[in-house]
Amino acid sequence: MELCAGSGSPEEEEEAPWSRFSRWLECVCVVTFDLELGQALELVYPQDVKLTEKERSSICYLSFPDSYSGCLGDTQFSFRLRQSVGRRGGGREEEVYNRDAPPTLKTEVSHFFGFVYFRQVKDASVKRGYFQKSLVLLSRLPFLPLFQTLLQIVAPEFFEKLEPCLETVCNEIDQWPAPVPGLSLTLPLMGLVLQVRVPSRSDKPGGSPVRQSAAENQLRTPTLLRTPTLLRTPTVLPSIHELDLFRCFQSVLVHLQVLWELLLLGEPLVVMAPSPTVSSETVLALISMISPLRFCCDFRPYFTIHDSEFREYTTRTQAPPCVVLGVTNPFFIKTFQNWPHVLRLGETKMAGDLPKQVKVKKLSKLKTLDTKPGIFTAFKTFLHKDKILIKRLLKGIQRKRPSEVQSAILRRHLLELTQSFIIPLERYMASLMPLQRSVSPWKTPPQIRPFSQEDFLLSLDDTGPQLTSVLKGDWLGLYRKFFRSPNFDGWYRQRHREMTQKLESLHLEVLCDADLVTWTKDKSEVETVDLILKLREKLNKARRQQLQLKDGVLDKLENFIETIVTSLPEELRRVLSTHCTH
Repeated sequence: MELCAGSGSPEEEEEAPWSRFSRWLECVCVVTFDLELGQALELVYPQDVKLTEKERSSICYLSFPDSYSGCLGDTQFSFRLRQSVGRRGGGREEEVYNRDAPPTLKTEVSHFFGFVYFRQVKDASVKRGYFQKSLVLLSRLPFLPLFQTLLQIVAPEFFEKLEPCLETVCNEIDQWPAPVPGLSLTLPLMGLVLQVRVPSRSDKPGGSPVRQSAAENQLRTPTLLRTPTLLRTPTVLPSIHELDLFRCFQSVLVHLQVLWELLLLGEPLVVMAPSPTVSSETVLALISMISPLRFCCDFRPYFTIHDSEFREYTTRTQAPPCVVLGVTNPFFIKTFQNWPHVLRLGETKMAGDLPKQVKVKKLSKLKTLDTKPGIFTAFKTFLHKDKILIKRLLKGIQRKRPSEVQSAILRRHLLELTQSFIIPLERYMASLMPLQRSVSPWKTPPQIRPFSQEDFLLSLDDTGPQLTSVLKGDWLGLYRKFFRSPNFDGWYRQRHREMTQKLESLHLEVLCDADLVTWTKDKSEVETVDLILKLREKLNKARRQQLQLKDGVLDKLENFIETIVTSLPEELRRVLSTHCTH
């Protein structure tokens, strides 16, 4: 008997052109400056990648620094753009990746990341006197350090040799193994070898990416990687996604608590920076502050007046949306006067041997075109700042502590702060799960109990963040405001989805252990057919959602269906077979 099948297997998908390449990148673009057209898309590779006119236009504008940045030489930055409606996702393999990846590293569903290497140098052979070109990697994966490193290797060579070089690189990437969470991967590129580890949701929070499960990787490394051509010493990337937080935040160290709360609550925030590099890195560093919680609002590491969402985000007829924008054009000072929170950054200046800290200023000061750096906000934090952390970081600067060590201290503090906030929510959410013994093969799976904000707040007396955090303040007020934010909505939906899938898995397992054949003996044909159809539906759903089940559960249920179907009259078997094929 043939059961209803899902979409093609991963083996079949691998045979499609550029299937390995598309696990890492959507495409590679080359944007150049044309005297008549302005920024123009010169090349898209692979050539069969289809970009809409809106996407092409956005890539062109976002791939060049605006004229106020004065970027001479080579500049790297990133952007994020909205995909056109109707674009298909990455299929089953992407679903498997997202199931095992940490929430903060899941693939983008409705946006692309753009990673840019822009070169502007004097060139007498060009009419305007300057060579201006950008090499851009488009991806759904937020692996900034990895793709920046890739561009640093490829771009200088590309600007010399152009398209043939690009074709070679894309063919190499098309040989890379898939980005499997939890595995160390060896990635050959232009005579070099990059060694990276893709983080997994089962990793210990705050652990070293390069040390995680090394022994396991030796056992699971695909044979593709064990080839003689890769015996050369690899370049090990400490992390494929973590930024240098200390470098990004060194002028705002005394305001970390303000920024953490603004990001946690999904407040509208504009970052005004002197360059696209500072703008994009600061925005990405800000949204990583609340890791391991996924930032569920929109964010644009580099935003321009040509962006298709410009009007939507700058209208004064409604409250500013929950978005973090990175900008470099001074025009935005006037545009964002009605926004509640603006972080204005300059080039980092030193006060003696310490980086000068920006000051909190009234929003009205922004209207006077005050060009000095500062945080323009009237926001009052719910929690007190951690003065011990600030002193430790400032003392580290005086003692010439390496930036990566300072970043590690900062990342650990932010992780512990976010975990102190999230653990009570996780604990309460787990209490809403029905008991395992209430899952019966003869009934539909029980429902998860509704989330009661008041019940949760009452539980904080015994199980609140005060158990793990030394910070004092209005934790209850912070939770109440968090409940109204997109970040809570995103967290709750994801946890509810995971718990629902867990109940589905438990239900399938108890069905597998039940004596269904005996149950059907005294049942009518209508009841038996109804059971078969419901089981088929559950099996197909389990495959689609990649449910994690005990070994043999699906096979046992399929065998049961086959046993029952063969006992039915031939006409009914034919009807069931026809229903399956549809």
